[in-house]
Amino acid sequence: MKGISNRKVLIWLNSLGIGNRNIDKLMKQIPQLTDIWWASSEQLYSLKGIKSKIIEKIIHYRNNDYINKLFFMIEEQNIRVTTVLDVDYPKRLYHIYDNPKVIYSRGEWSEEDDLSIAVVGSRKATNYGKWATEKIVKELVDLDVTIVSGLALGIDAIAHKVALEENGRTIGILGNGLDIVYPKQNEGLYEEIPRKGAIITEYFLGIPPLAHNFPQRNRMISGLSLGVLVIEAKERSGSLITAHHALEQGKEVFALPGNINSIFSRGTNKLIKDGAKLVMDIDDIIEEIYELQDKIHSQKKEGIDLSGLSPLEVQIMEIVQEGPTHRDAITIKTGVDISTVNSVLTILELKGMIKEMTGGIFTLS
Repeated sequence: MKGISNRKVLIWLNSLGIGNRNIDKLMKQIPQLTDIWWASSEQLYSLKGIKSKIIEKIIHYRNNDYINKLFFMIEEQNIRVTTVLDVDYPKRLYHIYDNPKVIYSRGEWSEEDDLSIAVVGSRKATNYGKWATEKIVKELVDLDVTIVSGLALGIDAIAHKVALEENGRTIGILGNGLDIVYPKQNEGLYEEIPRKGAIITEYFLGIPPLAHNFPQRNRMISGLSLGVLVIEAKERSGSLITAHHALEQGKEVFALPGNINSIFSRGTNKLIKDGAKLVMDIDDIIEEIYELQDKIHSQKKEGIDLSGLSPLEVQIMEIVQEGPTHRDAITIKTGVDISTVNSVLTILELKGMIKEMTGGIFTLS
């Protein structure tokens, strides 16, 4: 085929249902992927660690008719394709285990989505779970956080819906091809999310929502996010799989505590017992996510009016604006005695401009 490229070969292999790990094996042995298109059958069968049935599939579909039809379908359905070879491949996914080699999407992700939190939970949400999801998602969107979830019924759908209603960005990750709406009840979300975010999947068109696809999908939910918040979950659920993926990826895991008699809180309560951060309000999330702290600090810094303050008050405010600072460090930087510094810190607290945290550390209020 004329115009064949490593990128096109990667998409072609993915469309055949060849998994990421097998593609990894191919890429290690044939760094120039276009050579797969031209290699003899004998060369392909000699590859190590690749089963014969995969080689048979490659040989069978290695023809112009198939690949032309493949890219016609992608273009016809206005699908954006991003591969691990592309510069706009999501940076966070580079570093996860078994990272997707090809991603299909409707809508677009942007630099804004680097500040993202995954919100997942039970498909049968309780009133408590619905209330908590709405409250926390609204607060996250107010901080321009992108909400990532799995477009399932229940908590996932509520998280996406609230993000859209609050004019925020949201990303839905599927366990099937983009041309299949699953579950059907979320058809409205399928239409709306690409306008304010993206729907993405690593599965080619026509791939149904098979059970084993969803644990794979879950690693992408956690992989794209700074942390994962589990709202409600049974003791065995997909949400807990997402949380475990997050732990393996070094991400923060948060969980909403619940009634010990509720089956929908057993999973989240167990996560907390095992070390997940208990979430009572958004501050519990902010405390663990540096990027959120940095954003909030920058917003506060921009909105501060220093007019009307004494020279020493201005000096101390400028120190605290650089980040949370201990009173001893403030004393050293100002060159003023500790009693005077304490007096001014108290005045600034009363004015509502700073607040004292634990250990004598001051930050913007």
